[in-house]
Amino acid sequence: MWGWLLTLPALIHTLIWVGAPVVVAIFMSFTDYDVVNPPEFNGGANYTELMGDQVFWRALWHNLIMVTFGVPISMFIALVLAVALNQALRGQSWFRTMIFMPHVTATVAIAMIWLWIYAPGTPGLANRILSFVGLGPFNWLTSTDLALPAVILVTIWQGIGIKMLIYLAALQGVSHELYEAAEVDGANTIQKFFQITVPLLRPATFFVLVTSIIGNFQTFDLIFNLTNGGPANATTVITYQIYVAAFQQFRMGYATAMSVILLLVLLVLTLLSRKIVGGTDGE
Repeated sequence: MWGWLLTLPALIHTLIWVGAPVVVAIFMSFTDYDVVNPPEFNGGANYTELMGDQVFWRALWHNLIMVTFGVPISMFIALVLAVALNQALRGQSWFRTMIFMPHVTATVAIAMIWLWIYAPGTPGLANRILSFVGLGPFNWLTSTDLALPAVILVTIWQGIGIKMLIYLAALQGVSHELYEAAEVDGANTIQKFFQITVPLLRPATFFVLVTSIIGNFQTFDLIFNLTNGGPANATTVITYQIYVAAFQQFRMGYATAMSVILLLVLLVLTLLSRKIVGGTDGE
């Protein structure tokens, strides 16, 4: 009884601010609503239209590409950095702060910085650096082939800090006696990393993986400020398409149908992540 009483405030808050909007969104996804006129029930017309919406499916594919390539790379880099910064190094606090800084920096400011880095021609920092080795210049954000990889690179850089912090906190709970015992048995650094560190960090890895997948599928402000989904929808993602449908076309019912599909996709990916990585019980 005391357990339920103590969790009741959080439970009520979740039901009001999360549960109720989800129910309303599901209902609205079966309507035509343009903000001005009252919603009109249209059955499953929104979902039928979504099945043939090539831009929506392309946006979903871009999200899956971002998750497939961006999340594992950023997680690996974050883990390596966490292990390195868990040692007694000079300037350790400074390095931790610098790596974590992109996570707390406004995404608009980050987009402005990367717009300068990706600027076309030699004025851009990326092209200027590549020019020293005889490469480029590249149109990073205006090329249909390079725009999405360029955005993925920014998401990797921006997301490393929080992942590193979570791994760093998890590493504090790993007993040094395990490493000492492994050294006695003749294990080298790489063996200790893969046989001790990685398995013991499985709960943290599961948490980082799930939150990273959700974060990638919620990417909007970065796309909005860097590319506006272009060129030729080469970087459009689901959240950007929801914004276009809701606040540019004022098709709220259609936008909420996209949101429901996004919810289902995230649910499936979360279950797959638990199956592949395992939850907090290590299974």
